[in-house]
Amino acid sequence: MTDKVLVDFITGARKRGFSDVQIRKVIDEKGWPAGRVEDAFNSLQPKFKIKNQVCVFLGDEILEILEKRAKKSMFKLHEQIEDILRRSTARKTKGTTEKLDDALLACFSRANTGKKAKKKKKKKVKKKVKKKAKK
Repeated sequence: MTDKVLVDFITGARKRGFSDVQIRKVIDEKGWPAGRVEDAFNSLQPKFKIKNQVCVFLGDEILEILEKRAKKSMFKLHEQIEDILRRSTARKTKGTTEKLDDALLACFSRANTGKKAKKKKKKKVKKKVKKKAKK
């Protein structure tokens, strides 16, 4: 049986951004029995298989954008990221152009990769440079 106080402590520490290693260190220093600590951590493990998990490290700027968008969409942050990933993998019909509205979506999209895309980007940069030079 898991100790509710310990589970609540672990949950709160994770929300504040502490890693499991840091949390375990503090719990061990307080003298909690190892068996109870393991039970508490195991009770907090997701019930789905590891193959369904993805770890993504995001910069502060992207994280802030995602949080604002999630709030606007009435999603939690992880739900917003799942939605973006789901939409980015949706099959598009040939000839349609979809604007990438999110930096994360752009990271997972193949729309702007390859030799042709690089050439287009170079042309745009050259045009911008020419416009600035004329001014």
